[in-house]
Amino acid sequence: MQDHHVVVVGGGFGGLQLVNDLKGAPVRVTLIDRRNHHLFQPLLYQVATTLLSTAEIAWPIRSLFRDRPEVTTLLAEVVGVDSKAHVITLKGGTTIAYDTLVLATGATHAYFGHDEWEPVAPGLKTLEDATTIRRRVLLAFERAEMESDPAARDALLTFTIVGAGPTGVELAGIIAELARTTLPKEFRNIDTTKARIILVEAGPRVLPSFDEGLSSYAHKALENLGVEVRTGKPVTSCTTEGVTIGETFVPSRTIVWAAGVQASPAAEWLGVPADRAGRVMVDKELRAPGEADIFVIGDTAAVMRDDGSPVPGIAPAAKQQGAYIAKLIRAKLSGQSAPGPFHYRHQGSLATIGKSAAIIDFGWIKLRGWIAWWIWGLAHIYFLIGTRWRIAVAWSWLWVYISRQHSARLITQREAMREE
Repeated sequence: MQDHHVVVVGGGFGGLQLVNDLKGAPVRVTLIDRRNHHLFQPLLYQVATTLLSTAEIAWPIRSLFRDRPEVTTLLAEVVGVDSKAHVITLKGGTTIAYDTLVLATGATHAYFGHDEWEPVAPGLKTLEDATTIRRRVLLAFERAEMESDPAARDALLTFTIVGAGPTGVELAGIIAELARTTLPKEFRNIDTTKARIILVEAGPRVLPSFDEGLSSYAHKALENLGVEVRTGKPVTSCTTEGVTIGETFVPSRTIVWAAGVQASPAAEWLGVPADRAGRVMVDKELRAPGEADIFVIGDTAAVMRDDGSPVPGIAPAAKQQGAYIAKLIRAKLSGQSAPGPFHYRHQGSLATIGKSAAIIDFGWIKLRGWIAWWIWGLAHIYFLIGTRWRIAVAWSWLWVYISRQHSARLITQREAMREE
């Protein structure tokens, strides 16, 4: 074992890339995460909407590094950092010393001061979130099948997604396809094609981070799927009975939150400045302010480009940051000059809007429609870990494309919904 100890907190895209790129370096690594798996978050919504199973987008972290004896994996939760003593504290009181600390602890959903909405409007950041949403969507149809009161049945068949970024758009599109294509022949007392899928965006248009032309295409594609797109008014209330959009109440028993994110409490652990979303304001080398040996990456960090715009909180950005920190550590230990400041290379923005409809913005070229959909699919399959999972996901998508049947429509856990 080498003397230099690198502690990485978080097994997401940035943390995994860092550990992978430190292979062969004169270090020992401790990777800490609250869960035992790495999650491919870009496809999490497909678990929530019955397209994929949980095992197709998650991998046990220990198995990924089983051939790396210098890597120790711990299933634990970090609750504090003492930068002066160079130690972190785990829940339960255990402390771990570090020479270099990298915080890649991600983010969770933000309810803009209304955390009481979370039980009725879950967000989508973890496998638990995805299976909760999947249960609620499927149970809504099941309960509507047995409901005799028309108003209650309509409320059960109304699905509201709050936030029209990529996650919200993708959720709305697939729930609409589920209701209109997959389920109609399976129910006798309800017409699933009459289900209402409402996508709410407080801003003026869906997918605001995309070019206006692509945003307009996505809006029309959603409407063609039967999605009701409501822009320009925020959600002002979420209850067990429904959602209030502006001043209009809509009875809706299934609400999904896709409107905002809040960083982990890393800034609080370090006692350093953070932006409005709680992200640490790092320097050009991704260091925490005033800390020579603490780096912050991914959704936990507020990273600025040369033009002053923020680096987006997406997987490619986190992977680039993890790779950059690995280069810094290698340079430091070898006595070589450090690489220059971190520069983010934007590789494009992608979003899918259901079967055979997607948009891609590479900057120099913009694509839409079925060509973009195929490129979107190939890109996501490429970034999955391992040939087995690439084949599994490709086969699941092919089956859905040919049969129009979603294969992961199982209600397997006890439902912890409103009545309980």
